[in-house]
Amino acid sequence: MTGARFLQLNPLDDVAIALDDAAAGDAAFGVRAAQAIPQGHKIALRAIAAGAAVRKYGQIIGCARTAIAPGAHVHVHNLAMTDAPRPAEYGADVRAPAAPTGAQFSGFVRPDGRVGTRNVIGVLTTVNCSATVARRVADHFTPERMAAYPHVDGVAAFTHHGGCGVSATGDDAALLNRTLAGYARHPNFAGVVIIGLGCEVNQIERLFDEAGLAPGPMLQPIAIQEAGGTLKAIERGAAIVREMAQEADKARRQMVSAAHLTVGLQCGGSDAWSGVTANPSLGAAVDLLVAEGGAAILSETPEIYGAEHLLLRRAMSPEVAEKLSARIAWWQAYVARHGADLNNNPSPGNIQGGLTTILEKSLGAVAKSGGAALSDVLLYAEPLRRNGFVFMDSPGYDPCSATGQIASGATLIAFTTGRGSVFGSKPAPCLKLASNARLAMHMDDDIDIDCAPVLSGASLESMGELIFARMLEVASGARTKSEALGVGDHEFVPWRLGAWL
Repeated sequence: MTGARFLQLNPLDDVAIALDDAAAGDAAFGVRAAQAIPQGHKIALRAIAAGAAVRKYGQIIGCARTAIAPGAHVHVHNLAMTDAPRPAEYGADVRAPAAPTGAQFSGFVRPDGRVGTRNVIGVLTTVNCSATVARRVADHFTPERMAAYPHVDGVAAFTHHGGCGVSATGDDAALLNRTLAGYARHPNFAGVVIIGLGCEVNQIERLFDEAGLAPGPMLQPIAIQEAGGTLKAIERGAAIVREMAQEADKARRQMVSAAHLTVGLQCGGSDAWSGVTANPSLGAAVDLLVAEGGAAILSETPEIYGAEHLLLRRAMSPEVAEKLSARIAWWQAYVARHGADLNNNPSPGNIQGGLTTILEKSLGAVAKSGGAALSDVLLYAEPLRRNGFVFMDSPGYDPCSATGQIASGATLIAFTTGRGSVFGSKPAPCLKLASNARLAMHMDDDIDIDCAPVLSGASLESMGELIFARMLEVASGARTKSEALGVGDHEFVPWRLGAWL
């Protein structure tokens, strides 16, 4: 429902959202604003007793720190986090997907049958010591040199800060190698060179053995020490990539079912409109993708905290529900061990944009997943086992989370933002969705789709159809804004957990 300048999302809600900056005295559903309320922030629609639950989206987003009068601005000064129980009836909201329509896109079919949305040569690194060599190899392939390979989408280096100074049997080594293996197998890569130093903890041979990778013409390792040093390793790497590019240039796109598309779902720089426009619009597109047999991966475990009960109600089996509950419990113990709590998650930008608690943020974030049944729960960078809607455990830090999703098999990233994000990714292109018109116009070089029409009458279903159609276009080769800007070379951020030695 809407008032003159306010929006109430659910009849059960105790608050409404200011559609634009409201002045003291502005009317909202029978009450008047007691003071100025910024756009995206909340106004109390009724008296709320101290300690009482406060609802938005029809769900609890916190409790009143003090008594809140009708018309008051509701934000961090008078709304606190609450650990009130969020009971979930496992599987209660499981529903069958809609009938497929036969949607297709034009992709690169790889020898194993998986389909890529891009045709890239990757240069991976086992350790930070090989980062410069890897980047010099990729930088050798300038646009002028790549003109000889018109069907290759580029050469990209993926460097990181790990690979040594850790236990070979610890969490860091396991997470890094699972991530590297996922990239090495990724269908958006036509070929991959993996460069190490030679003496690091994270040995290339161990990576290949543990991941079941086999060297070949399109997957080749280089050890800098064995190659003879920096310059010789760069020359060797460039020669290998040149051979791979010649082979990769023979690939051609062909029409395939949308069932071959896997989309990673991200949000960053969120505001109060993210959960109202962009996220549920993306959720509507996800439902269309799942109906076609495709896959969508939701992540950022700290940003579903407070809304996990909604996902548990969509779990296809008790086993899936137990996996998700186990990840939530792990995160609660993890942050406590480091002297933090999950409600520290809303960033200063989130708060300025009108979000108050992690409960409020998470309820909006979960909307990206639509309403499809939760078919599986993955560890970070774990390979996708089944299509449909899937959850992958990860931190809430966007580059780290997206890196894990790509390692799990995402061939496209859909990223919603309300405050503004300049994120991009490789080898999976990133499609960015704005939650409000002001952002879409102000950062038009970064934003692909404006979801603000939802506030002026466009249905979530129609916006979802628009987003899904754009997903298929991008999967077929249309460039996103971040690709046009060349963003994505430095956004490879594997999750680090273990002790540094």
